[in-house]
This record gives sequence, C-alpha cells and structure tokens, in this order.
Amino acid sequence: MSTTTSLPSHTKRRVLRRVWSCVMVATMAWMAPVDAGAQTDLELAEFYYNEGSYPQAKLYLDGIWKKNKTNAVYQMYYATLLALDDFDTAEKVVKERLKRRHKNSRSTALVDLGSLYLHFDKRDAALEAFMEALDNLQPGRPSAVSLANAFIKLDELDMALATYERAEKLGSTGFEYELANLQGMRGDFEGMIDAYMALLSTKPNYLRTVQNSLNRNLRLTTTEDNRELVRISLLRAIQTYPDNTVYPELLVWHFNQIRDFASSVIHAKALDLRLQEQGVRLMELGNTAQANGDVDTALECYRYVAAKGPDNPYYFTARNEVLQVRFDALTAEVPADLDAMAQLADEYAASLRDLGVRSETAMMVKDRAHLLAFYLQRADEGIEDLEALLANNDLNERVAAACKLTLGDIYVFEGLIWDASLLFSQIVLDFKDDPLGHEAKFRNARVSYYGGDFNWAQSQLNALKASTSKLISNDAIDLSLLITDNFNLDTLTLPMEMFARADLLRMQRKFDDARTTLDSLTTDFPGHVLEDEVLMMSADMFLEQGRLDTAMTLYQEVVDLHFDDITGDDALWMLADLTHHRLNDEATAQTLYEKLLFDFPGSLHAVEARKRFRALRGDDLE
Repeated sequence: MSTTTSLPSHTKRRVLRRVWSCVMVATMAWMAPVDAGAQTDLELAEFYYNEGSYPQAKLYLDGIWKKNKTNAVYQMYYATLLALDDFDTAEKVVKERLKRRHKNSRSTALVDLGSLYLHFDKRDAALEAFMEALDNLQPGRPSAVSLANAFIKLDELDMALATYERAEKLGSTGFEYELANLQGMRGDFEGMIDAYMALLSTKPNYLRTVQNSLNRNLRLTTTEDNRELVRISLLRAIQTYPDNTVYPELLVWHFNQIRDFASSVIHAKALDLRLQEQGVRLMELGNTAQANGDVDTALECYRYVAAKGPDNPYYFTARNEVLQVRFDALTAEVPADLDAMAQLADEYAASLRDLGVRSETAMMVKDRAHLLAFYLQRADEGIEDLEALLANNDLNERVAAACKLTLGDIYVFEGLIWDASLLFSQIVLDFKDDPLGHEAKFRNARVSYYGGDFNWAQSQLNALKASTSKLISNDAIDLSLLITDNFNLDTLTLPMEMFARADLLRMQRKFDDARTTLDSLTTDFPGHVLEDEVLMMSADMFLEQGRLDTAMTLYQEVVDLHFDDITGDDALWMLADLTHHRLNDEATAQTLYEKLLFDFPGSLHAVEARKRFRALRGDDLE
C-alpha cells in the first residue's frame, strides 16, 4: 500500500493540489520560451527606438522584420533606417513591402518610396515614384483622400491637387471640402473661398466647418484684403443661389467676426423674415453688439424684435433690453448725466404702465429703482416699488435675488446698514455656492466695513478671494488689501473708521460731507498710512463731479508721492485711461500704459494695459 493512501482525506487533497501546481508550472515553463524570446526582442527594439538608440534598435529589428512584417514593425524599422542614413537597406525594405501591397494601397506605398528618395536628395527619383503613385490610383473616394493626405504630409501640395484631379477623371466626386482646404494650404485664398462657396451650395451642413476654416486660415479680424475676398465671394454666391439661406447666414457671421454689427443687421433681418425665426437671431446679435460696445446696433436689434408685438416670445425681453442698454451706458458715464437719467426713469415708468408690473418686467422695476435712489434723490419711491415687487410670490427666485441686491444697496444708500445686511444674508443662505451668493457676501462684507467691523469684513473677504467670478474676486481683493494695509489692532482704529465713514458718504453721493470727513482725518492724523487712499478717494469724487483736471492732479500726486503703496498702480491706470479716452492723447497714454507694465507687472490692470499698449503701438493683436 502506498504512503498516500494511508493519509487522511483532507491531507491527500492538499498534497494532490501541490503536485498539480508543480505540473502546471513545469508545463508553462516548457511551453514559454518559443514566444517569449520573440516578444522580448520586440520589446527591446521598441525600448531602444523610443530612447533614440537607433543602432541598438536596428540590431533587433533586422531579425524581427524577417519574421514580422506588420505595419507597426515596418514604420519603426523604416524610421530607424532613415535615422541611420541607411539608404540601401531602407530602399530594399520599402520595395519589398511595395511588392506585397494590394493594388488599392499600392499608391500610398509608392509615396513612401518617394519620401525615401526625398530624404536622400534624390528629387528626380522621388517624382518618378510620385507619378507612378498617381498612375496606380484606384477609383473611389477613400483611395483619393488617402493618397492626397500622404502627399500633404510631405508638403507635396501640387501632387495632392493632382491626386484629386486624377480621381475626378476616374469618376470619383465630392472633393469640394478637401480641395478648398488644399487651396488654403497652397496660399490660394481666393480659390479656397470659392471652393467653400461651391461646397455649401450642395452641403449646407458644412457651415460650421467652413466658418472655423475661414477664421483659422484668413485672420479675418486683422487682414483687410482677406475680409474683402470673403465679402465679395459671399455676395456673388447670394446672387447665384438666391434661394439658399446658408450664404446670408455666413455673411451675418462674417460681419460679426469683423465687428461690423451695423452691416450684419440688414441680413439678419432678412433671414428672420425668410426663416420666420421670431427675432431670435436679432436678440443674439443685439447681445453680441452690446457686449462689444455697439449701443446703436444693439438698440436697433431689440427695437426690431419689440416691434413684433406682445405675441412674440421675446417681446418682454426685447422691451427690457432696450431700456437696459441705455441704463448700462448712462450709469457707466462719469460724470453722470442726470437729465438723461431722469428721462430714462420716465421711460421705465411708461413701459411699466404699458406692460404692467409682473415677473417679466421685474428687472425694469429694479433698474428704475436704482436710478431713482442713486441719481434722482427719490430713494423712498425706489424702496417702495422694490418692496411691493418682492411681495409678489410669482417672481423667479434668481430675479428676486437680483432685486434684493439692489434693494440692499438702496438701504445702504439711505443709511439703513443693518437692514441691508439682513437682506444680503438671506441671499447668501439661498444661493450658497452661486455667483449671486458670492455677490451678496461681498456686499455684506462691505456693509461690515462701512460699520467699522473690519475683522468680520476681512473674514468674509478671505472666503471670497477664491471666487470663480473674476469681478467679485477682484473687488474682494481690493477691499481686503485696503483693510490689511491700513488697519492694525495695535494702533488706533479711529482713522480707519473715519475713512470707512467717508467711503460710505461717497457711496451715498454726499461728496462734500465725505471730503469734510477726509479733511478731518488728515488734520487729526497727519502722515497716516491712509494718506494715499485719501488722495485716491478725493480724486474719484472730483471725477464723478466732472472736475477732470483736479482729479488728474490728485492721481498724479499719488503716482509721485506714493508709488510704492497699493494705490500706485490704480492711480497710474486712471491717469493712462483718462489721458487715452478723455484727453485723446494717445502718445502720452501709450507711455503711461508701458510704465504700468514695467513698474507693476503683477497689477490687476496689467492684462488690459498690455492690450491697449499694443493696440496703440500698432501691433497685430491676432
């Protein structure tokens, strides 16, 4: 009897499992060497090839190529031979591969041969191979595109063009897009544009692709000649294909690209009527024109849509945008045109009587209340209108939040600081991780600053510095720097409290009271670190009152005497901007922008200053 049979059953099973495992390992070890060596050689070849060690890679690839003639091995072997300038072996490999190619792929293999000859400066032999590739071209679109692309990779653009011409003779069609791209590569922009027009006549779904190509190749925003080529070709196409709407669409897009929004309106209106778009294209064009500062065109677009009447889905939006464009323009003016603002407030009131106070007109109520409070000394009326509006439970929650932000600002304007804080806090809770909530948190921090609670304000501002909204983040940084730079628990808090009080008076447009407070600050605390901020605030107030010369004198004083303080770049920026846009002295403005870039490279104004400096210098901003 064997020893195994006398063992317990569970021990027998364990012994048998071990024996079986040993058998399997031995079997795998016996079977493995046949493929493992080959696999190791290929891995080593790839390693040396990727490392750029071509002689070592060739040692392995010479043997591998004899057994493994896949495309991956061929590409690696061919590239290695070129790197080693081994013409004879490379030619042999390419010709060997060429013999095995099917007739459908023989043409591209001949291009490889021609590429080899080019690499070794054998141009005549290369052209002979290329011509043979053309002769071997098979009918059908895939073959033509494959061969043309092979020529394009070698920058043999004339041969690529000859490929498509040969393909068309063989009966293949539909190369309009490829030919247009090829014309652009060859620098024949007129031919490229005409080819795109021909393409769109049969394939209008290529519109977005054509737009991208025109933008990429023609630099329309900066190259006048190319702009004219596109315009003429489009007008010709519109006459040739009067029923095809793709060309007017492309023309509208073209005018938008070159910021000629006024020309775009004409064709946008025609498309709106033909396609019965109900004004959606004009609303988009109005938004684009407004964002680019073309107020007149924006107003024309919105008025066109508003004229369609209350049955139009964009009627209320268009009516509001007409007023909004003018509101934005007037509130951006310094000094404020109070007569124009009074007229606009009356137009808001007329629109609200016509349309009624409802969710769709809530933004009209909001903006009119802003005008009443901040410019027309009718804050009580503005507060009353907003509070009545917010009592309406049908308001969209985001619209309601926007109205609360304005109401909170008016509370601050009226000195109702804590009422404003309560309102802002509600928005923060309702829109915790939303830009609306971030905006409310910033305004709440500013309320704390006005009230002299600088530590609390700073804690809120620190949380806002990482906001995704650039505008809020920058405002938070500015106020945070003001507090950090000028408030210290080890010194008197009174100067900072006086400055914050003056800042509140300025926000309330009580400029004389604000100046009196600032004068007291500088008298009671001569040489205080707030001196540069006092000068900046005084300059800003004089500017708001239309006293340009006085404001610029104070900005210059900050630049001269407080160059190393945090207000130095702000003062220099204001001088450059006013010199540029108010005095129209471009030469001096260019010098000031350049000074800001060199002296304050980390300034928040640096990006815009660089753009303006380069534009004044005449750089190609594209």
